Amino acid sequence: MNPALIGVGLTGAVTGISWLTWGRAAAVPALVMGLVAMGIQLLAHRLMRGPVNPKSPFPAGWLAGTGLRLGGIVVMVLLVVLDRERFAPLPAALGYLGVLIPLLMLELRKTT
Repeated sequence: MNPALIGVGLTGAVTGISWLTWGRAAAVPALVMGLVAMGIQLLAHRLMRGPVNPKSPFPAGWLAGTGLRLGGIVVMVLLVVLDRERFAPLPAALGYLGVLIPLLMLELRKTT
């Protein structure tokens, strides 16, 4: 199945759950961080299709993908610190992790 469609569905689900749980204001950080996570995961997946170094114990693009995912956490923390009124920590974290982790597990399932 297409990871982009799954990412859109996960982002919608996480945004809806945040809206129902914490109210309308929580939907914005969940939506934004869900979209960030989806973009990062799709880019990391594309990087894994690069050339493989036979001497490396890691798949192609592993380090870059890990750096992108860590960068997403940095973006989330910056948004929460700089605009806490609009980006509440829990909905932002739910949006990021609720989209990134299932997409990452889907990617791992495909590669094994």
